Amino acid sequence: MTDLFMRQILKPLAARMRPTDLDGFYGQQHLIGAGKPLREAIENQTLHSMIFWGPPGVGKTTLAKIIAASADAHFESISAVLSGVKEIRASIAKAEEQRDLRGRKTILFVDEVHRFNKSQQDAFLPFVEDGTVLFIGATTENPSFELNNALLSRCRVYVLKSLDVGQIKLMIQQAIINTESGLGSRKLRLEQGALDLLANAADGDARRALNLLEIANDLATDEGEVAIIDAAVIEQILVGDTRRFDKGGEYFYDQISALHKSVRGSSPDAALYWLCRMLDGGCDPLYIARRVARIASEDIGNADPRALELSLNAWNVQERLGSPEGELALAQAVIYCAVAAKSNAVYSAFKATMADVRSLPSYEVPMHLRNAPTKLMEELNYGKDYRYAHNEPGTYAAGQGYLPDELAHKQYYFPSDRGLEKQISDKLAYLRSLDLANGQPKDQRS
Repeated sequence: MTDLFMRQILKPLAARMRPTDLDGFYGQQHLIGAGKPLREAIENQTLHSMIFWGPPGVGKTTLAKIIAASADAHFESISAVLSGVKEIRASIAKAEEQRDLRGRKTILFVDEVHRFNKSQQDAFLPFVEDGTVLFIGATTENPSFELNNALLSRCRVYVLKSLDVGQIKLMIQQAIINTESGLGSRKLRLEQGALDLLANAADGDARRALNLLEIANDLATDEGEVAIIDAAVIEQILVGDTRRFDKGGEYFYDQISALHKSVRGSSPDAALYWLCRMLDGGCDPLYIARRVARIASEDIGNADPRALELSLNAWNVQERLGSPEGELALAQAVIYCAVAAKSNAVYSAFKATMADVRSLPSYEVPMHLRNAPTKLMEELNYGKDYRYAHNEPGTYAAGQGYLPDELAHKQYYFPSDRGLEKQISDKLAYLRSLDLANGQPKDQRS
């Protein structure tokens, strides 16, 4: 009995506080609230294979264990990080033994299932099909990208959400007063400021919140019979700590998308917020600098060419000076891009032109545009009738074309009526009028 007690004490707080039924489960009421499909499937024993998709620490493993317990099923768990085909076969063998010898169902829980390759994922299919296992996969990545269609088609995807601050606070407070599994065997007082800091630092991750609380408990200041956790203790354990940010996964792409769309939508406050979220999460500032330069060309372009110049300058500052000077320069560039006049005319023109170049024949260069460095080329009319623009009125050879003859009336660039592009549009319209007045319609101009 003493050994069992000691093993329980030695478990991390997050493991000790793991709920064993739906009533003790925090969050995910959109899935397990009264009348919700997943709760009804659990309570009515109409279970099916499923994928739990959500960030770390939201209860994917816990929910799988609760489902197994409610169904009185054997729970078999493997991690795709540590396992391969050998472990998959061993788990299936145990499931077959439970079915054949005990008449018992097996829930096979696969953590980080997205880390299995296609052939490893395919290995589950026949056993899911014949009912040997009820498959539950957990992933932090978008299943539509990371799981093969054959496995995905046999499972229902449930999206788990980050816990809100209120739910995290309730869980922390429960851990403090719980005398069996939590910290309640010790008189502990968590001050309100410390609770607020801790709940916010958890960033929606229940496991993270309890791990931080356990560290804080070790550092608590004893005042008589009561140990105090104040804001200073929480700040001490959060030094150098970063919020949740997967540099190669779903959160990464969601946040860079939010930054890009905030700039495109001319929202400097939102753009700055997402920039700071990414920096706070540990994103490489040079990656952000590269993306901001892209935004400056794609969404601003010639409506305000200074946006690209400022973005490149910020990139240069980040490379030369590092943090925090470089990050401040990035913030300056992001805000400038957000408030700048917007135009995707260059981006659209580039894409349309590349599409034609790749799909159309390789048209000949018109003879008047060809260089004629030799006498033979002159005799072949290379460069014949070319008009040197600097010798023309206004340095413009009205009526002279520059596209291949087959594309003489093609237009790719449609400048907007915003920022500098409004002036560009007016100029091109004027040059077009000169072409028409010259009686020789040429390349289409805005």
